[in-house]
Amino acid sequence: MSPEETEPGGRRSASILHVDMDSFFVSVELLDRPELRGLPVAAAHDTARSVVSSASYEARRFGVRSAMPVVRAKQLCPQLVLVPPTFEKYRRASRAVMAIFQEFTPLVEPLSIDEAFLDVAGSVRLFGTPAEIARQLRERVRDRTGLPASVGLAGTKFVAKLASQRAKPDGVLEVPPQRTLEFLHPLPVEAMWGVGQATARALGARAIRTVADLAREPLPSLERIVGVASARRLHDLANGRDERRVQTARVEKSIGHEETFAHDVVDPATLHRELLRLSTRTGERLRAAGIEARTISIKVRWESFETVTRSRTLPEATHATQRIYRTATELFAGLGAAGRPVRLIGVRAEQLVDAGSEPAGLWSEDDGWRAVDQAVDDVRGRFGAAGVTSASLLTGRDEVVDPRSLQPPERHDARGGHHP
Repeated sequence: MSPEETEPGGRRSASILHVDMDSFFVSVELLDRPELRGLPVAAAHDTARSVVSSASYEARRFGVRSAMPVVRAKQLCPQLVLVPPTFEKYRRASRAVMAIFQEFTPLVEPLSIDEAFLDVAGSVRLFGTPAEIARQLRERVRDRTGLPASVGLAGTKFVAKLASQRAKPDGVLEVPPQRTLEFLHPLPVEAMWGVGQATARALGARAIRTVADLAREPLPSLERIVGVASARRLHDLANGRDERRVQTARVEKSIGHEETFAHDVVDPATLHRELLRLSTRTGERLRAAGIEARTISIKVRWESFETVTRSRTLPEATHATQRIYRTATELFAGLGAAGRPVRLIGVRAEQLVDAGSEPAGLWSEDDGWRAVDQAVDDVRGRFGAAGVTSASLLTGRDEVVDPRSLQPPERHDARGGHHP
C-alpha cells in the first residue's frame, strides 16, 4: 500500500491529477489558423445534420456547446466560424500530450483523446509537490504543443475531475484532501457521476438538491430512490470516499459503432447494409482484441430524435461477424417499425469476455463463420482494410452517411463524459 493512501480510500496530499485539454479540437485547429484566435469558433461540418464537436470559449459565451446541432449553434451565434474537424490531426496531438504526461509519471490513465488521470505520488522527489508538477506539466504541454490544459488536483479521482472542470479555461485548482467535503457539499447533485436529469428529478422530489443533501440522506432511503448499487456509489462519493486507483491498463466494457445518416433512411436494404457494415467493424475489433461478447445490442434514433435500444444475450459468447449481424437484424425487425425514417443506427457488443474462456458447446453454428472471419482477417492483415469485404458493402456511402460517421471512433469515458 502506498504511503499516500489513507483510511478510507483517500490521500494525504492532492497527488491525483486530472488533466483536461481546453476546447481540444478547436485549440488544435487554431495552431494552423492563428487568425481565428479570439473569435467564436467551432469544429464542425457545415451541413444540416452536423453537430458541434468542440467550441471555443468565445463561442461558449453565446451558449454554443459540444454535441449541439450546428443549425442551433448558428442561431445562438450568427458570427460563428466553422472549421471542419480533422481527426487524424487530433490523434497526433493527443499522442504528443500523453507522451508528456508519461515524462512525469508512468501511472497515466487516459480517459479519452483529450483527458487523463495521473498518479504523481511517486514523482514528488523528482519534480516537487503535486501543485508544482501540475504547473510544470501545463508549461511543458504549452511549450511543446501550443495547447492549453486545465488541471485538477485532489486526493481522489472523482474530486480531481470536478476540480479540473472548475479550473477551466487554462487553469489549475487544488483541493486538499482535508477540504474535500468543503469543496463537494455545496455542489448541485447534477455534478455527481451518474446523476442525469431523471435521477436529479427523483432526488429533487425528496429535497435532495446538493451533494451535502445526498451525503446526509440515509442509505436505505437512497436505495429506494436510485437502487442499491447506485445508492452506495453516490453515497460514498458524496462523502468523499473514492478508493479507485489510477489504472494504466484499460478494460473495455463494450465495443461498437454507430452512424448518423446524412438524410433519414427508410429503405430496408440500406438499413440492413449499414447493420452489416457496423457488425463487421464490431466483429473485427473484438477479434483483434481477443475477446468475445455475450450480449449484442442495437441503437436506433428515429427522425423525431426518439432513441431506442434493444439487446439480446446469446447462448454462448461470440466474435463472429455473421452472428452479430443476424442478432442485430433480428433486434431491428423486432422494433416493428418498417417504413419509419431512421436518423441513426448502431451496433454494440457487450458483456465482454476473453475469447475461448467459456465452455464451448458440442456444435456451434459460429464454427463455420469463424473460419470465414479468420480468412478475411488474414487477408486484411496482409493487404490492409480494403483487402477484402462483403460484396454488399461496396455500395458508395457518400450520399448516405454523415461525414462525421466516417471518422474512426474515439474512446470516451463512460464514467465522466467527454468534452473536447
